[in-house]
Amino acid sequence: MQNGFIKVAAVTPEIRVADPVFNREQIVEQMTKAAAKGAKIQVFPELVLPSYTCGDLFLQDKLLTETGEQLRILVDASRDVDALVFVGTIWPENGKLYNVMAAFSRGELLGVIPKIHLPNYGEFYEHRHFTPGNRQCVDVEFADLDGNVYLVPFGTDVLFQCDTLKALVVGAEVCEDLWAPQPPSIHHALAGATVIINGSASNEVVGKSAYRRSLVVGQSARLMCGYVYATSGQGESTTDLVFSGQNMIAENGTLLAEAKRFRNSITYGTLDVEKLAGERRRNTSFGPMDQEGYEWIDFSLDLEETSLPKISKAPFVPARGEEQAERFEEILSIQAMGLKKRLEHTRCRHAVIGISGGLDSTLALLVTARAFDSLDLPRDGILAITMPCFGTTDRTYQNACVMSKAVGAELREIPIRDSVRSHFQDIGQEESVHDVTYENAQARERTQVLMDVANQLGGLVVGTGDLSELALGWATYNGDHMSMYGVNAGVPKTLVRHLVRYSAETCGDPALRDALMDVLDTPVSPELLPPEEGQISQKTEDLVGPYELHDFFLYYVLRYGFSPEKIYRLAKAAFAGDYEDAVILKWIKNFYRRFFSQQFKRSCLPDGPKVGAVGLSPRGDWRMPSDACSRIWLDEVESLQE
Repeated sequence: MQNGFIKVAAVTPEIRVADPVFNREQIVEQMTKAAAKGAKIQVFPELVLPSYTCGDLFLQDKLLTETGEQLRILVDASRDVDALVFVGTIWPENGKLYNVMAAFSRGELLGVIPKIHLPNYGEFYEHRHFTPGNRQCVDVEFADLDGNVYLVPFGTDVLFQCDTLKALVVGAEVCEDLWAPQPPSIHHALAGATVIINGSASNEVVGKSAYRRSLVVGQSARLMCGYVYATSGQGESTTDLVFSGQNMIAENGTLLAEAKRFRNSITYGTLDVEKLAGERRRNTSFGPMDQEGYEWIDFSLDLEETSLPKISKAPFVPARGEEQAERFEEILSIQAMGLKKRLEHTRCRHAVIGISGGLDSTLALLVTARAFDSLDLPRDGILAITMPCFGTTDRTYQNACVMSKAVGAELREIPIRDSVRSHFQDIGQEESVHDVTYENAQARERTQVLMDVANQLGGLVVGTGDLSELALGWATYNGDHMSMYGVNAGVPKTLVRHLVRYSAETCGDPALRDALMDVLDTPVSPELLPPEEGQISQKTEDLVGPYELHDFFLYYVLRYGFSPEKIYRLAKAAFAGDYEDAVILKWIKNFYRRFFSQQFKRSCLPDGPKVGAVGLSPRGDWRMPSDACSRIWLDEVESLQE
């Protein structure tokens, strides 16, 4: 439960129809088992205690009496269970019978949530036995095994808040409620619920499982919540229906876990309620909060360290699978369409790119070629300029030349050594002093050349810098930092690498493919320092740290606003075996230091397209003062232990 993580379980036990004694025994067994696995929220199916398929037996006094007695035993059995448990049962009240989810924890019944929308079609005749519940809560009596009678809320508008993890607020609905036009979960979420549970008894027919899945996942997305869905399985009557036990756990539009159908099982998942709360803070269309009429019930859970789910090392990169290529195409199209619009608007028929033979300029060249194709412009309107200077190696120079020719761009070489030396003389800079002035003078000279040539052609300078470099400030102010349109501004370095690889694998040109693959094998470098024995001497990742780590940090800082402590914990889990904890700690300190100190470069960025969930444009996603103080973040980073 630390850092907002909570393990949940959707449980489908073995049951017998109209045998609440046996069913209670199975529920206790599975409840204890799930608790031993660390599940703090447990959800059992609709009417699981008596069984859903009792039919007119629901009207028999004996079944009602025995089910009530078994509920008391069940609640008492939870005394030593560190979990909030929801079990479907029947509840007689004021001469009516209700289909409810009973919520209990540590031996106490906390609330009773009735089903509102009762189906009365097909094989379902719930109106024959049950009365729809109300949103407004009333107090009803519950007698425990010791004969103590106390009042509990009865109604749908009740939320359960954990006193040891305030972001964990749980609301409940029952089966058909989710299928209705206005599910109770909408109100729950707007009142503050971050987790919705659903005890269900949804039967199986051909094609229904996919629709059911879409409902669960879609509702978790709309409500930015965790959704725990437990449904009936084997043991229910098969007189007319079959139940598959399709338990599901979803979080904000992502299906975290799903049970294999046609078997009874416990399905586990780990939700991050801090992340969900952060998502809602960012989304101004979520709300406004409406807690009118709600009753809040506190419950307590032990604050333990929850085991983390598998954490992706590359959160910006689409997962491998059939959709990965489709996502790569989509990203490249977004980049190209952004540039296409700018070229159309400015009536430019020429684009100028500084081509270095590195990853970023390679991707910019490929994107520009796509943009020209979409405009039916000849690719020789792309001017790729290579500007060798003190740090240029033959490897990157040759790759730049091969790629430019392969895509059909015009290639021009403009050496800048003499210009930079002249500038050094003007400002009194010793060429032997390889300091920041030595490096930045080269970068700014290149930008000046690109801008002036673009003016000659009536063209547009295409920027090559990527999202990771913007985050770290790894760009020369008014040097490679500047352009007339930055096509890579929304693409982090890890994703740049994948897009170039995808382009290599799909281009169909052997010469271009070989050059692209060699670019991928070349160390990332600005090549501003002289090479050593013909090899690159200045390797970016040796200086600022591995980009895969920085992209990981960047994602969780921008996307969810996580604390340094939480990001460090996630990084240790994701990169276990790849980096020692001390290495991760070293570079996360460097990330925060650079991220805050380099905001002034981001405050005056050229235009460029957003392609993913986050960006650093000062006009859109990220509006941060250039002189914001980093102290509280760096203090927390300094307190972290290896």
